[in-house]
Parts: sequence; C-alpha cells; structure tokens
Amino acid sequence: MKRQPLLITALLLSLMGCSGTQWQGHPKPSSDTIALALGADDSQIDLWDLPVDTLPSFPVPQNVRPCCAFGNLQKVRLGKMPIPLFRLGNTVDADKLGPHKFDGGTFNYTSSGASTSGRGGSENNGMIYTQRGGFIDLAHVRDTADDTVALFFEIVRHLGNEHTIELIDEIGHRYIQLHAFETDSLHPQERWHLAAELAARLAYFKAESHEIAQWHGYASFAGWPETVSAYSPEDLYSNMLGAKLTRALLSANLVLNSELYNQSLTVWLEETLHWLGAVDKKNTNALFDAIDGHWWDSSRPIPDKFMVIKRHYQLGDQQVPYLVPEALARASGQWSRLESLFPAENAPHPLALRQQMYGFELDELATLEMRVADKYRDSFGTFPVELWKQGFSHREFHQIALWAEKEDARQLATLESKGR
Repeated sequence: MKRQPLLITALLLSLMGCSGTQWQGHPKPSSDTIALALGADDSQIDLWDLPVDTLPSFPVPQNVRPCCAFGNLQKVRLGKMPIPLFRLGNTVDADKLGPHKFDGGTFNYTSSGASTSGRGGSENNGMIYTQRGGFIDLAHVRDTADDTVALFFEIVRHLGNEHTIELIDEIGHRYIQLHAFETDSLHPQERWHLAAELAARLAYFKAESHEIAQWHGYASFAGWPETVSAYSPEDLYSNMLGAKLTRALLSANLVLNSELYNQSLTVWLEETLHWLGAVDKKNTNALFDAIDGHWWDSSRPIPDKFMVIKRHYQLGDQQVPYLVPEALARASGQWSRLESLFPAENAPHPLALRQQMYGFELDELATLEMRVADKYRDSFGTFPVELWKQGFSHREFHQIALWAEKEDARQLATLESKGR
C-alpha cells in the first residue's frame, strides 16, 4: 500500500512527459528536388531546398515559465500578510540543469533516456551568475529560445508575403506583422537564414513586450502583481541569449523535430553557460549577498515593486550584461570566497541581433505590434499620448521604457521621502 503514491506519482510524471507541443518534420521533396537527387552530377540537397509548406507547423508558446524575481532567499507576502520564516531560493548550479522541454510551462518532465545529459526530471530553472554574462535567468533563456523556433517555421512559410502572427494578449492585442517584399532574388539557403534571423529578432522583441506589459500591470496570475520583475537587470540579456542559441540551432539544422531541438538546446545551453564562466550556486548566492542593498533589497518582500532597485531600461537589439563590481564584492564580507571570480581581464560579453541582412533592413520586413486595452490606459497616465494611444511597435519600445524609468524614479523618490 505504501507504494501506491509512488506509482501514482510515476504515472503523473509519465503523462507530463508526454504532454506539450511536439513535432516531427518529414519534409516532402518536390519534383525538382527528386530530379536533382536522381541526376548525374551528385548535386548536394540541403534542407532549405525542400518545399517550405511541408516543414513542421506548431503554435508559438502561449505562456512563460515561472521564474525568478531578482535576488535570492527573498521574503514573500500574500496580499498584506507576510509568510513567516519562508524564503524563496532562486539559484541553481550550472552542472545540475535539467533537460530542456519545448514550451515547458510550469510543470515538465523528461526521462533520463530522452535527455542528452543523462539527467531526467524538470528543467530546474533559476538564476546563475556568469563571469562574462552576469546573472542569467534560465527561464527567460528557454522562453525566447522556444519562441524563436516556433516563429521560424511560421515566418519561413510566409516570407515575402503580408501575414499576421497572433500572439497572446497581455496589456492588449499583440501580434507580429510580416510585410510583403520581393524574394525572387534570394537563394533557398538565404531565405532560410533570413527567416531565422527575423525569428530570433522578433522572439526577442516579444520578450521586451512582456517587460513593458509587466510594468503596466499585466499579471499571469490574478492578485499577484509582476511589477517587481519589470525591467529586471538580467532579463533581456537572458532573453537575447536564448534567441541567439536557437538562431545557431536553426543554422545547424538541429530543429526538424522536437526531440532533436530539446536535446540540442540542452547541450548548447550547458556549454554556453560554461563558456560565459558560470559559477557554482554558493558563489551565486554570495554575489547576491554582495549586491543586497544596491541592486536589490532583501528587507522588502515579493511582490514589492522596489525589492528590485537596479533596473534595465535600455531596450534594443544590443545588450551588455551587468557584472557585479569588484568594489561591492570586496565590501560585502564575502571577498575571501569571491576573490578568484575577479581576474584582471574580466569583461562583459555583449550580445547583438542583426539589423540588416542581404541588403534588407529587417525592421522593414516585420514588426511586433502592441495595443493598449482600456483597463491598462491609466497606467500610461504620465506618458505622452501620441506614443501609445494608437498602439506602438517594437520600434517605440525603447521610448516607452525611458518613460517608465522616469516614473520609477519619481515613485522611488516619493517612497524614500516617506522613509519607506
């Protein structure tokens, strides 16, 4: 009888492992491709030579993975009631990441046999500090990676044509608009890579739109505000990292089925974190301690907006990570542990997405558009109405964020004047 709960748990995990979006790509060759295959000159046939309408098709993920308010071992408040003795641990070891699962959501499970790392279970998301990439939020990396691969298969089908890709609403209607342009001069390989670049770019801007939505009051769960996470200093660098990784997998043709994609991203993510200089969990915790009171405030409970003190409002397709300053580490009482993490040559590794390709301005080929629903209009009260009232695209995101920065500075000054 004691084994029954274990059997039920195993069954539930098995069912969870079989759920979620999966795809199997078996592109059918056209008559021209068959003629090429049976020709006398042994011409090479690549994946991009196959008809795009036979490639996989599946929806863009509808949700984001839950994680993580900036900081570690934070206090938590439900409504006006603090939860006594509870602390929310956010950090993980790079060597203990779980296998990636496309559109993993809140609950996911992968068997060890289906994982390239040999470790089964959940994705084990959280925060990791890297010496060249600063703090990395793994949920943000994975979300944008998944958005990139899903958007790619939609974009490559419709490249060059007017087409709308609907996204889940947050503070209002949100969608991607592909614009018509001449593609006859593009080689099939160029079409593939152009679609991949657009997918990475638009998936990243989708992440930016989520930061904006959180600041203006959007919440995944009613009664649990997410303003504490808006413009968090690690978010967008983590999102761009995910876009860049899947862009690489698309170039290497490692996305034709969900199992190959999941396994490939698992390996690439682990290697990327090591390349960026991931530190162990204890050192990540020590670094969070070093910036307590400077970048975040452990005395404030989640979801207090100003638990996060340092924010990142510099939106756009070039991102530079924040590294913990040596001066804060030295002054923290953790220096004996952290000293080895601060070599003289330590420097942040910037990331960027392409703005142009094959003579095209990518922002002229596709835009991410947002509209503001009536219930969120009051949150734009101090913003210029011409900036948002008729909606805006990712080209205006940077301006929206700068107005949010001004408003945050005003709100924080008001709180500090009241001694809070």
